[in-house]
Amino acid sequence: MNTPKVFVVIASYNGVSWIKDCLDSLNLSEVPVFTIVVDNNSSDTTVDVIETNFPNVTILKQNENLGFGKANNLGISHALKLGADYVLLLNQDAKIRPSTIKSLINAGKNYQEYGVLSPIHLNWDGNNLEHYFSKFALNNPNFYSDFVLEKKLKSVYEAPFVNAACWLLKRNILEVVGGFDPVFFHYGEDNNYCQRVQYHGFKIGIVPNCFIEHDSVVRYTKPEELFTRNYYRDALNKLKINLCDINKVINKSDYNGVRKHIFRLILINLFKFNFKNVIGYFKKYVYFNKAIASIEHSRNTTITKHPHYLDS
Repeated sequence: MNTPKVFVVIASYNGVSWIKDCLDSLNLSEVPVFTIVVDNNSSDTTVDVIETNFPNVTILKQNENLGFGKANNLGISHALKLGADYVLLLNQDAKIRPSTIKSLINAGKNYQEYGVLSPIHLNWDGNNLEHYFSKFALNNPNFYSDFVLEKKLKSVYEAPFVNAACWLLKRNILEVVGGFDPVFFHYGEDNNYCQRVQYHGFKIGIVPNCFIEHDSVVRYTKPEELFTRNYYRDALNKLKINLCDINKVINKSDYNGVRKHIFRLILINLFKFNFKNVIGYFKKYVYFNKAIASIEHSRNTTITKHPHYLDS
């Protein structure tokens, strides 16, 4: 039986703090891997560290920051052209354990209905669940209770979503679902991808007998200040995650509902003579109207089975 070709794709951006540990961990994998790093024009020494210490790693250097989704799409496309059977997406700030990829592949072989498989995410030191993953675990009663009550663990736990810090994707999934939708620059790509995987009849799964360590940043911050660049970005991302979900029937009334809500805020602030907020919400109204075309294009594209957003 032929050994499967496994490619690891890492989107890097100013990742010098983690990239050596990340790539060192791949060298210890029980399953041999080919590694592709797509660097989003890092201004630190990320690329130098890779070139000096990991000559077998393929680096696709970009002249600009393409964002998480587009960078991963480039790496996935390159892997598929080279005959990849599996693609593991791995964050630059994550490291695997020797058996991680092997366990994910075995789960994929035994449970063909799963389109995305993820390990358990631990913190960087490996002594606790990673913060965001722990919040997810608390919202997944079967997964959480089996651990707490020390029940016999299932081989795979179905989940509606798991973030893309470490995903194993089989070639056939990529050929049906495609890559990340470029309507999302950063954040929301993985939500949308999970929606599309489920729409096309596959499941999202967590494999409990394998782990990564992930140095994610815990952001204990208040919501973005009104009408800053990040405020508009986050607001539009939330709308896109909802409206680009092809599992939902979306019609004109849904778009009009969003418009009416924003317009109501404009009127309320107009009556209060708060003209700064009037201008701010009007700008949000304009941004949303401009986004509708890209949302519609996303929906019309991703309902079909095709390696969308990946070069043929």
